[in-house]
Amino acid sequence: MMRLLIDPQIFTTQEFGGISRYFTELCVRFKEEEDIDLHFPVLYTDNIYYLNSSFYPTSYQNKNKFLIRYGTLFRAFLPRKLKKKNKEHSIKLLQQQSFDLFVPTYYDPYFLLHLKQKPFVLTVHDMIHELYPQYFEDDPDTMHNKKQLIFEAKRIIAVSENTKNDILSIYPEISEDKIDVVHLAHQFSDSVAVPIGLPSHYILFVGNRSLYKNFTFFITAISQLFHQFNDLHLVCAGGNEFDEGELSLFEEFGISSRIIQQNFKDSELKAYYENARCFVFPSEYEGFGIPILEAMSAGCPVILTNNSSFPEIAGDAGIYFELNDHADLRQKVSEIWNNGDLRAEYQEKGHLQTQNFTWEKTASETIKVYHKALSKF
Repeated sequence: MMRLLIDPQIFTTQEFGGISRYFTELCVRFKEEEDIDLHFPVLYTDNIYYLNSSFYPTSYQNKNKFLIRYGTLFRAFLPRKLKKKNKEHSIKLLQQQSFDLFVPTYYDPYFLLHLKQKPFVLTVHDMIHELYPQYFEDDPDTMHNKKQLIFEAKRIIAVSENTKNDILSIYPEISEDKIDVVHLAHQFSDSVAVPIGLPSHYILFVGNRSLYKNFTFFITAISQLFHQFNDLHLVCAGGNEFDEGELSLFEEFGISSRIIQQNFKDSELKAYYENARCFVFPSEYEGFGIPILEAMSAGCPVILTNNSSFPEIAGDAGIYFELNDHADLRQKVSEIWNNGDLRAEYQEKGHLQTQNFTWEKTASETIKVYHKALSKF
């Protein structure tokens, strides 16, 4: 029996995103393993994956939801305080030492003071802070903390070969043998809802639009196509409302009426992909890129940069353009927009490609890494 303690830090800070989705999917499957004793101490979270998981019905948060929501006399139960108590509760379990292996969900090294002689396995999702420090000048701690944990971890899981290579390039002192590559996966909610207000024909952009996500480049590249194709719209799913800079850019190109932003429920996301002509992922860099698999599994052709981990994940099912090449991206979008046979070809390729990535496979390979860390301990 392997006793796992998985800390709650990402569930304290992240309402949605690839890292919290990854750990939720893993823990759901760990919970079903007879030879794993799982401790997952989340007292309170706003994370949508946890709240929709099998953990929530029996959680402290659900059992005390009336006091958490309505209590005025019971201040200790309020969400703000409970989020702080997530770490306190994790420290308490660390001090009890009733576990074999610790798994941090992000890079806060608070646990090092309490581990004693127990090992931990670190998952590294990307090296974006190290490769693009200009985007993270207001976040000096993450890179420092990550480096400390990379060197002190018993083993490291990299979510792609590209991420492994980035780690070794930046920290060549790290032994390659210490790093295992375990790919992520995708899985839509079982309940599917159809969002309202979508145009009949649209290109899809999903999630955060800032910094290395390359949204301004994307808009500049395709702006001419709005005037070429009268029925073309762009739907931006998630990422919150457009800021003043984005609105000014749309106005400059005369395309404001053809661009829509909608936040979505997790159950609606599949429908955004299914109804799109194509999904464009212009990001400069991703450690993995779960949206690539989401789009392909929903039958949505994917146009993405020939960069970082993307060829590794999309294989020959991706439609690639050269990074920061406006003309190349515009040509790829135009081709897929106009050609139904080409869309059907990449829909079939995408369907086959996604079969290589399942959360069951991710969980199984992750468990092997955990055992490897303990066998050498």
